[in-house]
Amino acid sequence: MQTEMNKYKQNLKTSEDSIFSYGTKVAIIDHFMELVHVPKWWSVTTSKHINYVASEYGYEVVNHYK
Repeated sequence: MQTEMNKYKQNLKTSEDSIFSYGTKVAIIDHFMELVHVPKWWSVTTSKHINYVASEYGYEVVNHYK
């Protein structure tokens, strides 16, 4: 089940373990390690979405594409 965040409501959704930007799965949420895993480079707007969700949870973003 996807849920909306308080900001970017139309284009940003989350599920228990994923972040979706414009309907595309863009990151994985690891609640145990308190990390957001980003597997590839995304646009500025999508990166804002990912960073916003990580900030809301107080989690660190880990980029795996560098």
